[in-house]
Amino acid sequence: MTQPNQWYVPWDEELIRKYDINAPRYTSYPTAVQFTTLQPIEVEGHLSQQITNVSALSLYIHIPFCEHICFYCACNKIATKDRERPDKYLDMLEREMAIQAHNFGQRPITQLHLGGGTPTFLTIAQMTRLLDLISIYFEWDPEVHPGEFSIELDPRETSDDMLLLLRSRGFNRVSFGVQDFNHDTQVAINRVQSFELVEEKVNRARELGYTSINFDLICGLPKQTSASFIESWKKTLQLSPDRISLYNYAHLPERFKPQRRIDPKTVPIADEKLTILRDSIELLQKEGYIYIGMDHFAKPTDELSKALEAGTLQRNFQGYSTHAETDMLALGVSGISQINGAYLQNHHEVAPYEALIEKKQLAIKRGIFLNDDDKIRQWVIGQLACQGRLSLTELSEKFNINAVEYFDAEWQRMIELSKDDLVTINEDVVTVRPLGRLLLRPILLAFDAYFNEQTSQRFSKVL
Repeated sequence: MTQPNQWYVPWDEELIRKYDINAPRYTSYPTAVQFTTLQPIEVEGHLSQQITNVSALSLYIHIPFCEHICFYCACNKIATKDRERPDKYLDMLEREMAIQAHNFGQRPITQLHLGGGTPTFLTIAQMTRLLDLISIYFEWDPEVHPGEFSIELDPRETSDDMLLLLRSRGFNRVSFGVQDFNHDTQVAINRVQSFELVEEKVNRARELGYTSINFDLICGLPKQTSASFIESWKKTLQLSPDRISLYNYAHLPERFKPQRRIDPKTVPIADEKLTILRDSIELLQKEGYIYIGMDHFAKPTDELSKALEAGTLQRNFQGYSTHAETDMLALGVSGISQINGAYLQNHHEVAPYEALIEKKQLAIKRGIFLNDDDKIRQWVIGQLACQGRLSLTELSEKFNINAVEYFDAEWQRMIELSKDDLVTINEDVVTVRPLGRLLLRPILLAFDAYFNEQTSQRFSKVL
C-alpha cells in the first residue's frame, strides 16, 4: 500500500524529545481537571433546554463490569464473577434513561458506543434488554437513522452469539482490546489471549458484516521491547484492522491500584519506549495506515480517514469521531456528557450513582458550564486537533471578536512552533505540519488558559 505524501508523519528524534512534555489529551476543553461540583438545579435547568432540540445525538453507555482485572488498566471498572450483578445496574440505567428521555428522547441517535469495563460481560439476555431499553427511551433505529454504532470487546468475553446479536441490532463497528500479542507481556498485565482467539473473533465479525474493526494496542507495557512489539504488529497486520489506537502506557501505581501488581523494573525505560513508538509509527505508515492524530491510525478507506480528508473530523471523550458538531449524552457511572456548552459527569462510584437514580434524580456530580472564553478556545483547539488548521479571520467572524488581538500571545507561540516546523503560518492562518500532527498536544497547549505548572503533573507525557 502507498502512503499519501500529504499525511505522512516524519520522525525527528531531537524535536520529539524537546516536546515530550506533560500535557492534556484534549478529549475535552476545558479538561476534566477543571470540573467542579454542580448543583442539581443548574444541571436540570440546562438539560431542560434540550426538549425542543431535534438535532442528531451521540449516546455513550458505560458498563463497568470485568471478570478479570488487567493490571495496566486505568478505566472505571468493577471486578466480579457474578453474572447477575449487572441486573440491578440495568435497572438503574433504565431509570436514568427514563429521566434523560424527557429531554433527549426526541433526538435521533446517529452514534452509539458501549464502553467499560467489559460491555460483553453482560449475558445475551442482559445485552438484549439493554438494547431494547435504548430503543424504547430514545430515537434509535439504525435503519431509519444510519450512523456509527460501536462497542468495546474483550476477545475472551465475546461469544459468536453476542457478535450476532449486536450486528442484528445495527452495530457496525467493534473495537478489540488487544494491547500486545506477546505472551510474556500478557502474563505481566494479567490479560492472556491467544492470537488464534483474536483471529477467530475478527473473522467472525467480518463474516457478520461489521464495516469497521478497531484494535487497541499499548506502547510501553512490561516486558515489551521493540523486537517483541514488531512481532505483535506483524500479527496485527495479518488481521488487517480498519483502525488502530496505539495508546501510551503511563505507570502511575500511586493513582491506579491495579498497576501496583506490575514490577516497575519490567517497564521499558524512556529510550526503549520511544524506539518502540518510532518503529510502530513507521511500520504502520509503511503499510498504508494514515496517522489521524493523537494515537489514532486508519486505513485510507475507513470513515475516519475520509472525515480527516473532508474536514469533518471530531474529537470527544472516545477519541476521534466521524460525527462533527454532535452533542453526546453519557449514561452510567462516570459517564461524561457534552451538551450544548456544558460537560456533565455522573458519579464515579456505583453506590452514590444508584442512590440518586433510585430517588429519580440525575446522578450528575460534577462538570463545568463553559464561559465565552472557554467556547472560543474549545473551538480553536478542535480546529487544530481535527482539521489541522486555524483561520483568525474565520474565528473573528464566528465569535464576533478581534482574534488577532484576542490571541496575540498565543500567536507568538505559534510563530515559535513554526521555527521547529510543527506549524506553518500564512498571514492569519496557521496549519499543522505533518510532524505537528504527532506533537499536537504541545500545539494545543498554547491555547489552554488553565494549564500551569501545578496542573501539569495531572497529565501524561505527550509520547
